[in-house]
Amino acid sequence: MPRGLLLGALSLLALLARAEQSSEPQRTAVDLIVGGEWVVTMDPAQPVLENGAIAIQDGHIVALGPAPEISATYEAREHFAGEHRVLMPGLVNAHGHAAMTILRGIADDRDVITWLQDYIFPAEVRFVDEALVRLGTELACAEMIRGGTTTFVDMYYHPDAIAEVVVDCGLRALISATVIDQRSPDAADAEEGLANARAFIGRWQGKHPRITPILGPHSVYTLSPKQLEQVGELARELDVPISIHVAESRFEIDTTAATHGSTPIALLEKLGVLQNHVIAAHVVHPTNDDLEILSARGVGVAHCPTSNMKISSGIAPVIAMLDAGLHVGLGTDGAASNNDLDMFEEMRLGAFLQKVATMEPTALPASTALEMATSRGAQVIGLGDEIGTLRVGARADVIQLDLSDLHFTPLYDVISHLAYVADEQDVITVVVDGEVLMRERELLTIDVARVTTQARALAKRIADDLKRRPATDARNETE
Repeated sequence: MPRGLLLGALSLLALLARAEQSSEPQRTAVDLIVGGEWVVTMDPAQPVLENGAIAIQDGHIVALGPAPEISATYEAREHFAGEHRVLMPGLVNAHGHAAMTILRGIADDRDVITWLQDYIFPAEVRFVDEALVRLGTELACAEMIRGGTTTFVDMYYHPDAIAEVVVDCGLRALISATVIDQRSPDAADAEEGLANARAFIGRWQGKHPRITPILGPHSVYTLSPKQLEQVGELARELDVPISIHVAESRFEIDTTAATHGSTPIALLEKLGVLQNHVIAAHVVHPTNDDLEILSARGVGVAHCPTSNMKISSGIAPVIAMLDAGLHVGLGTDGAASNNDLDMFEEMRLGAFLQKVATMEPTALPASTALEMATSRGAQVIGLGDEIGTLRVGARADVIQLDLSDLHFTPLYDVISHLAYVADEQDVITVVVDGEVLMRERELLTIDVARVTTQARALAKRIADDLKRRPATDARNETE
């Protein structure tokens, strides 16, 4: 072929190639693509997708489907591959006391009232200040991120410090301003606690997309009926949820019956507290009438199986709650009564406890346990429209688990493995509101070395002080 014809042919081929390229659809730019060999959506419309992926833009899931289709349609600044990984919603810890990581192990193997009145309350008055709360919350947030928890409900003191830590570390939280009628680390009594709560909510309500300020009355046995009424009135005035310990121990049941002639739940109903959106923690000892009240009021229950076991509070009747139509989620409670913040452990123990309590192996199956840690937990805390499932339009709070560990081999049922096999060490990626908080098990938003060093130093000072004067010697400081 003459040289001129050859050059002409090559030019024509180049033009055809460019035309073909220009006719290819342009991929849409997104922030992240996250894949999974298994995508567990927790959405009943499409529960599990094999070899799938999601696209994330501006903190939301904008697409979900087969991984090849997502990759062909979207181009991301960062892509988390899905090979040997499970992609699922982040876990929801519906009840806890984050800063109590600093008190982990300080008073073990005691019933709840002895633990509280003789050890925890006195220790908190002596040692808990804003600096401890900040450090303890950082430690807890690091532990929760590592374990795949992306949203938590907290009840403790100095709530502004908690909120600031949550903002910095990237998690999502409902943060209670604690109200208790005794001297506490940030108030002299319930009256001051209520005033502090009002001010805290005013500073944070609607101010940050990942922070929801709420009210945290401790319990019916640490507040008077009048004070509980005031909490309910304030919650309605400010339009905020309430988180409260309810029917946790036999002590609470017996004391409320003797003092008020009522169950704790019936008392809260009588006082108008349940007219609000309430997150009831524990609910170990409800009557059938109590369950009807909770169901009618749409109260969400935070079931804390490990803490309930450790303090011998009992086994909550979760099956009866679910049968009554209640939303039931899972919580770790604080690290001083658990003693870790592993939500996978709560799934496993929560399911197993119901099986042994009912002597029925089909009670609380793996799928329900997983729902309690994700979609049901989100409903309990009032965020079911935003988090807890992987679906287009939801907030991008997602995690990946690594399937390469021996305990995932063989894998017949991914749902069963997530509830009964997985633990916090398997989490490899954490994304909240579209921001990457952990990549390849490396925490990106918390200086873990600094936090652990400071926490150990603080714990040593507390231990040395307790050797000189045990916590039980300071009971009168809470009065």
